[in-house]
Amino acid sequence: MRAVVQRILQSRVSVDNEVIAAIGQGLTVLLGVGQEDTEEDVSYLAEKIVNLRIFSDNSGKMNLSLLDIKGELLVVSQFTLFGDCRKGRRPSFDGAAPPKSALKLYEAFIDRCKQFGIVVATGKFQAEMTVTLDNHGPVTILLDSKRIF
Repeated sequence: MRAVVQRILQSRVSVDNEVIAAIGQGLTVLLGVGQEDTEEDVSYLAEKIVNLRIFSDNSGKMNLSLLDIKGELLVVSQFTLFGDCRKGRRPSFDGAAPPKSALKLYEAFIDRCKQFGIVVATGKFQAEMTVTLDNHGPVTILLDSKRIF
């Protein structure tokens, strides 16, 4: 399972020019599910993300987590995070999970994040979406539940 985590002041996701979800300060997570991913990957990544100390404390140091600031979370599915561009010019998405299993783990990730007591908003699975955000910092972190990077 892979995630692009962005520290944001606000973000929203639209489908067909209609805003379907919006949050204030917190994190926007673009989430990709791989063929080999399991519930263990869900738990690891959810806990890692909500506890990442990437928000500034009073001294300006990144010492606070999403939980500490009582921030919000926007989760958007993005299978293209498993795009392999090492050969040729067209990405291969063979590493991405098929839609049925990806949806199950995507929803499990959302449920796990909600268990931490934070506000969680979502995109629409398998829809063409427009994600708009104000990346604060900018701070962008790449995570992989298999610890590839």
